Amino acid sequence: MTDNATHFYSYLATGNIICRSSSQTGSEVIEELAKLLARNNAGLSAANIVNEVLAREAMFPTVIAPGLAVPHARLAELDKPLVAMATSTQGIDFGVPEMGPVKVVVMLLTPGDDPGLHLQLLSALAKDFGAGDEIETVAALPTPEAVTSHFSGSGFAIPEFLRVHDVMTRRVTTMLEQDTLQRAIELFATTGEFEIPVIDDDGDLRGVISLLDLLRFSMPEHVLWLEDLTPMYRFQPFSEVLKGANDTKVADVMRTEFVSVDESVPAVQLAKLFLVNNIKQLVVVDSAGKLAGIVNLKKFAARLFWE
Repeated sequence: MTDNATHFYSYLATGNIICRSSSQTGSEVIEELAKLLARNNAGLSAANIVNEVLAREAMFPTVIAPGLAVPHARLAELDKPLVAMATSTQGIDFGVPEMGPVKVVVMLLTPGDDPGLHLQLLSALAKDFGAGDEIETVAALPTPEAVTSHFSGSGFAIPEFLRVHDVMTRRVTTMLEQDTLQRAIELFATTGEFEIPVIDDDGDLRGVISLLDLLRFSMPEHVLWLEDLTPMYRFQPFSEVLKGANDTKVADVMRTEFVSVDESVPAVQLAKLFLVNNIKQLVVVDSAGKLAGIVNLKKFAARLFWE
């Protein structure tokens, strides 16, 4: 942390809050908040803020929950975070229709060389707005003073350091042990997943199945040692697998030995696990050993280096 602030609102000045914004679109409210921050902080360019925020918006839509958007950027000229907020009673169109209109917009600017702080603030924001009616409550507040007063009672502090649960993906594609191999093939083809956790009827984690497991199951082991694969040019092994795909169970193909990590572990441990095990995805478990989520190497790296 750059100072003694312990909550996201510790960085949110009353002068950086716009209540009942008239902006209609995400780009309009981003420009509105950028001008506000530039006016209140010497040395900042509103145009530069807008360009940086919209560039990230194009790569990673920042509507993180229904009704809540957190447009953000990392700026080299900052030495501490800056936070601005806009609320809307009618809702703002951020171009993510499945999330509905956005009623609370939190613009988050952080130092370019401190990705940990950026993610810590996002984690704190998620907790502060986690209650079911919190977004509607904040959107209805009439003045900036009412907003700061509302958040002053929050008990959710910015975490001292990131844990796995702060960076993992909670919505996970899963399979059951009794699902067919055909079902696995369909999921790999339609979801773009590389590896899928396998659970039982009670939700306990039983194994994982990956595209590599599918290939390994298709190829007789001795073939991997052959130099001449001419006899296999017609893909007979793959044909045999497809013929029996509806009769083969995922349990027959999955691996029961895999790398997992507890959700309470410090997030820095993830980098070590990825490197030491040379893997692209980690399964996350809770204190009871049940599936809690996954951490994908590409998404983890994106959050650290350029999200």
